[in-house]
Amino acid sequence: MQSYTLLAPAKINLLLEVIGDRPDGYHELVMVMQSVDLADEVKITPLAGDRIIVRCDHPMVPTDSSNLAYKAARLMQQQYPGHGGVEIQIQKRIPIGAGLAGGSTDGAATLVGLDLMWNLGLTQAELEYYAAQLGSDVPFCVGGGTKLALGRGEELSPLADLDQCYAVLAKYDSLSVSTPWAYQTYRTRFADCYANSPEAQEVRRRQGPSVPLLKAMQAQDYVQIGQCLHNDLERAVLDELPRVARLKETFLKHQPLGCLMSGSGPTVFALTQTQAEAQALAQQVQAAIADADLQCWVTQFCRFGISVLEPV
Repeated sequence: MQSYTLLAPAKINLLLEVIGDRPDGYHELVMVMQSVDLADEVKITPLAGDRIIVRCDHPMVPTDSSNLAYKAARLMQQQYPGHGGVEIQIQKRIPIGAGLAGGSTDGAATLVGLDLMWNLGLTQAELEYYAAQLGSDVPFCVGGGTKLALGRGEELSPLADLDQCYAVLAKYDSLSVSTPWAYQTYRTRFADCYANSPEAQEVRRRQGPSVPLLKAMQAQDYVQIGQCLHNDLERAVLDELPRVARLKETFLKHQPLGCLMSGSGPTVFALTQTQAEAQALAQQVQAAIADADLQCWVTQFCRFGISVLEPV
């Protein structure tokens, strides 16, 4: 068996709408998810026996059984026994605790890498089925691109690619947000507004903020797309993290196409149509805030999720 090195892109949410509660305890969501070219590298190497070893160059990333890449490897060993162990080496470029699916994309890369290394021949649908057992963002990360996500995020439908778009990502290095905390905080404050029956949830989906965004995306109207960005979790997170709220306000003063907190935060992104505009915007925001704790990345939308860099 040969080793594989995979590219594992981050994602941003162009839309995250909380519809209501699900019987399984998760939230019923409508999301529009987009891959960007800020990516981790994940190397999958065969090991004798059934050991799973995770290594990462970022000291804050756990390398024990709580890591999603470890969980992905254990799941695949349980489903396809007898193929041996694996060493997973993660080069971390996506910030952690950032609302960018950094852990999820590493888990997705592990699934794809083991499928290749063990020559299983799994379809994308089969990989997404296993991915859904690991976490809500993991199925999207497998194929990536531009997708509508329903349910808790595992019901995926492809959308037209948005090629002419760049995103400036910004995050305070010392800030991170727990996804369960963000959703629980939202539930505590806004549960009385939930649509919890199947009929009410369907009405909410048909009348919600996804409708104008999807229309703008179909028309490839980037100005309108920027105006239709929406994230319900901002209502919970920005009140608790005023630095993130000020970061978004600073972006908006420089008039990007649009600006939003991604996922459960605390990363904020702003959209432009050219790389030069994105680079200028990143410099303007960093100069306006002048805080060494603030990191910015200029990224481009990409059409793919997990991809192979090189067989070794």
